[in-house]
Amino acid sequence: MALATALIAWRASALGQWIVDDAAITFAYARSIDEGLGPVQQPGADPVEGYSNPSWLALLLVGRGLGLFDHGAFLGVSDLVLYPKALALLCTAGVLACVTVAARAVLPGRAWAVTLLTGGVLAANLSYVAWSFSGLENPLYALTAAATGALLVHGAVRGTLLRPGLAATAGAVALLAALTRPDGAVLAAAHPVAVLLFLRRGHLVRAARAVALSCATFALPYAAFLLWRRATFGLWVPNTAVAKAQKPPRLDQLAAAGELLTYGGWALALIGAACAGIALARPGPPRRALAALLVPLALTLLAYGVLGRDWMALYRFATPVWVLAATALALAAGVVWRAERPRARALVGSALAGALLLSVTGQAAQNRRFTDRPTLSMCFVAERYGHTFNAYASYLGLRDATVALPDLGGTLLTSRLRVVDVAGLTDRRVADAYAAGDTAALRHYVLNEVRPELLHVHAAWTDKTGLTVSRLAAAGYVPLYREGNGGDYVRADAVHDPARITALRERARPALDAMVAEMRAAGCGPVLRAGEGARA
Repeated sequence: MALATALIAWRASALGQWIVDDAAITFAYARSIDEGLGPVQQPGADPVEGYSNPSWLALLLVGRGLGLFDHGAFLGVSDLVLYPKALALLCTAGVLACVTVAARAVLPGRAWAVTLLTGGVLAANLSYVAWSFSGLENPLYALTAAATGALLVHGAVRGTLLRPGLAATAGAVALLAALTRPDGAVLAAAHPVAVLLFLRRGHLVRAARAVALSCATFALPYAAFLLWRRATFGLWVPNTAVAKAQKPPRLDQLAAAGELLTYGGWALALIGAACAGIALARPGPPRRALAALLVPLALTLLAYGVLGRDWMALYRFATPVWVLAATALALAAGVVWRAERPRARALVGSALAGALLLSVTGQAAQNRRFTDRPTLSMCFVAERYGHTFNAYASYLGLRDATVALPDLGGTLLTSRLRVVDVAGLTDRRVADAYAAGDTAALRHYVLNEVRPELLHVHAAWTDKTGLTVSRLAAAGYVPLYREGNGGDYVRADAVHDPARITALRERARPALDAMVAEMRAAGCGPVLRAGEGARA
């Protein structure tokens, strides 16, 4: 297990200090809650559930309370980077421990090999590695999926699925999954489905009791949480779900799961399916183990398909799928290996090695694009938007100013301005406008009600919001720095000395061009706090 964990950690080290900016939104909420401000994005803001990962938020709060998170740096690296990556490493070790538990139920003498193969497959998969070490809740979600798989395998092989302890534990793990990501609630169905799958005549009453206990362990606390959410925020779902305007799932969305097969490698998938087919064809504990493991795998794959495509690269929502699929592959291969003669074993080993090599080479171009330019980082956003707009406000003499922009995490950690999220994740009015498909209402709110002194849009956000150059000009905004179809803007009537706008515009482009080139892969420095920033 230690070697498998080390393999994954080694692969993650290639990403350096990268933390995706979306993760920093939860970091900002952790700071506010720990400082006694409540669930707000920054001091003075209204309570809005701009996060969808309360259990991950709780772990960040524990770290902050212990002085391990959002307090400073270790060896020059911010603990905003180190602590979530340390949590990811612990969760990764937990995932592999669950794999070991499952493997011991079926292959007690070869559990180490199953764990090592699982770790190798996961280490080779940059999607799993990158998003597990991104600062987001992915590693905790992966751990709940692995724990569910281990529970079901153990229960199916040992005949303990109907025992109260296992049923309650399965419900509790599903509860943790649902509080880690909303789609994690799908794991609440794993134990009932497995019970139904292995139901034997004469055990109907016991099965009903076990399912009822599992469901109650999940549903009662989760219902209490939903009531608290409704009472606190006025919504049954996180505001992030409203902002993303998630539509009812369509059947064609499930085809997105095919993209995972292409990325993971068709050869690896076919060999895994062949090994699983051989194992499932033979009666005995291995068949029960694999059948049980396929239940949470199918559920998480279904959830992935329902969620639809994400704008972030490398299949961010697929983390639990990768874990369960890799475990199923390794376990099936181990079962086939044990049952076959040396020549067949050599064939299985060679096929697995070749398929893994094909998988890695097939992913290479996609992975290279990601490592060269990973999804927008917290450190870049903190410097480009947080510190930069602080400096704009100081230079232009804007007191108690507001900035409206879509890139939020690093901004919230560093901005001393009031921040309005035009992506809607932390702003109820903007989220409602997106949900209603009413961008006119969004623009009216931003330009006529909020009237921010400073504003930024770029790329897709310009089209999505309709905050185009012409509309901003009509509302009295002038550019400070042009960036494609958008850029940085200031409301002209908020500045007492127009000459300072001209002067700032002249100095902004070379400074920001250099910053953009330099900060794509740079670290954050020791702390991220509200301030002006050295270069902005």
